[in-house]
Amino acid sequence: MRERLLLLLIIMLATAFFGEMKVNPFGGTFRFSLGIAAFFFGLLWFQSVPVLLIGLLTGAFTMWFRVGLDIVAYGTVWQESLFIHLPSVFYYCSFTLLFQIVSARRYVESPVLLGLIGATIDCASNLVELWVREISGVAPASWGESILVLLFFGALRSFFAVGLYNSFSIRQVRAVGEVRQQELERLRMINTGLYEETFYLRKSMTQLEEITRESYQLYRQLLSSENTESSRALHIAEHVHEVKKDSQRMLAGLLKIINQKELAPQLSISELCGLVIRANQKYAEMMGKRIQFTGKCDVNLSTSQIYELLSVLNNLVANAVEAIPIEGKIELSVGFDKREIIFHVRDNGAGILQEDREWVFELGYTTKYDREGKPSTGIGLTHAKGIIHSLDGTLRIMHESEPITHFEVRIPTDQLLREEGGLCFGFS
Repeated sequence: MRERLLLLLIIMLATAFFGEMKVNPFGGTFRFSLGIAAFFFGLLWFQSVPVLLIGLLTGAFTMWFRVGLDIVAYGTVWQESLFIHLPSVFYYCSFTLLFQIVSARRYVESPVLLGLIGATIDCASNLVELWVREISGVAPASWGESILVLLFFGALRSFFAVGLYNSFSIRQVRAVGEVRQQELERLRMINTGLYEETFYLRKSMTQLEEITRESYQLYRQLLSSENTESSRALHIAEHVHEVKKDSQRMLAGLLKIINQKELAPQLSISELCGLVIRANQKYAEMMGKRIQFTGKCDVNLSTSQIYELLSVLNNLVANAVEAIPIEGKIELSVGFDKREIIFHVRDNGAGILQEDREWVFELGYTTKYDREGKPSTGIGLTHAKGIIHSLDGTLRIMHESEPITHFEVRIPTDQLLREEGGLCFGFS
């Protein structure tokens, strides 16, 4: 209720204020002003406002507003001023009545038609006001000439209000679209993190299956030799089997989240690279670093399952951000080479020593330490290489003549086009 009253007050004040920006085409008290454009815009934009009520209240408020101005500015007697401005109340009441009858708000998706409807309503309401003024003894010189002027100014004000409404609507839609896009990107990043967990969970399940098999074989061997520890071996095998079943249930839950279609729409490689760059721009800003990101994509492929590539590229680019001390450059480019798609990630950060290059993909190896001197986990590049290998691809460090760190990812195109067990791409 309070919000509705506030909207009513805004419309009344705007109408009264812009109503003073006026012209008097017939040389008398009849006026054309921007107040009607503001009033029409308010009716379109604030759709929760009751139309007939706001017409009556705005007409009365505008009339007394003008009476007050006449008294303060010109010392006019209030009865005389009231007699002059009273016909404007009939204009606003007529406008809202016709607006309600034709249900003008239904046509907001058709700007030209809405503009014509608004112009017609404006002209008709002005005729009502002129008729009231004629009864009061102040009539225009020529009704034919008056109607033409009314049509002109009515169309001018109506299309101005409709244009302003559409401009604000487009801006609002764009703002909502940007928020939606940011939310989708955030959800993709969350899904990417979940994908990384499922990758390791799959690996653990394979190992658990192997341990279960070996434990059971050990039980059979001990049982055949009548060893008293055979029951213990069977107990171990049963427990490992239960852990594997729990892992399968967790994996099924994670895959159900990751494979939600509304969170994983088809995405082009170009858009995917843009997502990686935007995410790491925010990461660099959070770390207080000034980094210039460059993206180049010469590949016209799209994907509906993006988390493998997103995980790998995000890992490589994030490493590049961490390797740059204060300011630097990072380049992410994509291209074709025969039957392979190639991703290049370059940065001019601290670089990797020649003797360290053969170790960077080893599990647990790291050159990154926090402020307390604690080392990083050292699993990022190992994880990235594991994903690439699952696609029959390669991940390697390239030798550059300049002090630049250059990672290259090569993946066979047929692997990127496959549907089961990995990425699913299609030509866009």
